[in-house]
Amino acid sequence: MSFVPDDLDGASWQAIEPHMNDLRDRVLSCSGCLTKFIADRSALAEIISEARARLYIDMTCQTDDEDVQKAWMDFVENVEPKLSEYSDILNRRLAGHEAVGDLPDRYDVLLKGMMTDIEIFREENIPLDTAVTKLVTEYNEICGAQTVEFDGEEKTFAQMAIYLENTDRAVREAAWRAVSERRFEDSERVSEIYDELIRIRHQIATNAGFDGYQHYMFAAMHRFDYSIEHCLEFHDSIEAVCQPLRHKTDAERKQALGVESLRPWDMGVDVKGRPPLTPFTNVQDMIDGCSRIFHSMSDELGNLFDQLDANDCLDLESRKGKAPGGYQYYLQKSRLPFIFMNAAGTQRNVETMIHEAGHAFHSFYSGHLDLIHERDSPIEFAEVASMSMELLTHPQWTEFYSEQDAHRARRNHLEDIIALMPWIATIDAFQHWIYANPEHTREERVEKWLELGERFGSHLDYEGLDHIHELSWQRQGHLFGVPFYYVEYGIAQLGALQMWQYHRRDSSNALARYKAGLALGYTRGLTELFDASGLALSFSEEHVSGIIAEIESALDEIPA
Repeated sequence: MSFVPDDLDGASWQAIEPHMNDLRDRVLSCSGCLTKFIADRSALAEIISEARARLYIDMTCQTDDEDVQKAWMDFVENVEPKLSEYSDILNRRLAGHEAVGDLPDRYDVLLKGMMTDIEIFREENIPLDTAVTKLVTEYNEICGAQTVEFDGEEKTFAQMAIYLENTDRAVREAAWRAVSERRFEDSERVSEIYDELIRIRHQIATNAGFDGYQHYMFAAMHRFDYSIEHCLEFHDSIEAVCQPLRHKTDAERKQALGVESLRPWDMGVDVKGRPPLTPFTNVQDMIDGCSRIFHSMSDELGNLFDQLDANDCLDLESRKGKAPGGYQYYLQKSRLPFIFMNAAGTQRNVETMIHEAGHAFHSFYSGHLDLIHERDSPIEFAEVASMSMELLTHPQWTEFYSEQDAHRARRNHLEDIIALMPWIATIDAFQHWIYANPEHTREERVEKWLELGERFGSHLDYEGLDHIHELSWQRQGHLFGVPFYYVEYGIAQLGALQMWQYHRRDSSNALARYKAGLALGYTRGLTELFDASGLALSFSEEHVSGIIAEIESALDEIPA
């Protein structure tokens, strides 16, 4: 008989508590009892995880629905604190058992993370975690409500993206200013939210015995394979390798556009004056095109992707009241991925759809693993799944374009990767400074942000726009909702580019490597997962340079 009934309400503490108490009070007399304990705990966690996922999905899809927001906050305030408390109790039961050393190697990754969780857990941090979630929810509500009147209609920020590709510079400027000024209207409250998040997060860290939140988060995120010093080395490598290429590209853009200086609204337009790429006119066209792409790569990928649409696991349209951004959330009990994004007819939307589909494939490929922790891959490798898929689909982009426009889309994507790496370094370096200096003033924050912009940014002319430029960090939602979750994109991008190198030489071999690595889930550590896929994990300038050189080579091959 199953430990947990399939119809258990995972959002109700009243329903959950008896099963938690069973685990807490159960007699554990041998290693076999421990494996049953782990399996039963996993089964309960699946149901709770899925309940949370559905509440979170509803909350981000409908930030303006009071009932939906209330249901989410009820879980945050009344269930998650108790889950945190019981999680520590159950962790200690397992880790402290005399037979834990007799468990098979299969549980090594679980136990390593569990030991760390025990070390950093403090009961006094539970209400602080709740306060953080409330503030992040408010940030999402603010962003979800942001729209502008433009071109005679109310438009979301996602819908405004296409205007930044318009060949008329006046249109681009008007669009950029409309979005930026609307965002600025909420900037004071957003800064207040961030001030409070910094204060609370620093308290969480000091409560747990850490000097700063950055050290706490490296432990909480189970970053066992690299350190803060590795991240700082990575920043230096990105600056040395990517910035010269970016400045060269910017200089060419400036010359091609025939402007005295590059303004923020000059970075999305085609330098040859061609109209914006228009890969699709409605969301179903995008879904159908992506389905054809994946089927042309392999029927297996295509069939997996088709399951998403067939099972109502997609919310892709941009609309008022919807949180910004995109994500894939795995429904652990149903074993189905859900994809959320804001599509508005751009090439970037196609890349986002393919990116999130890569996450979905990871979920499908690791879905055979029995235990929930085995399916919860480290973020650095999870992003390899998504970023690799963006690159591996390059040959199939003709599903959306003529060959000429497909070349243009591929070129833009590769150039965007070179530009993305410094932005990743900017956000990561900003966070390290923020939490190493939690008592900083807003003026010092602005000074640091502008300093990092000089180090990692494009040479843009912000004359008359200082008030917007100084607060442009506010648009990066990761700073609010998932602190220190950003360097992973850089680490994963290097892994994805290596996978792409394999694919350029032998596509079948690359897809086999891709599947083999993803199917491991989190049964191995990060370095081992990279190794299993034939990828190197390194932060050195030499490593970064060798990989970025492949992009330069590919750009030389693609017609301009």
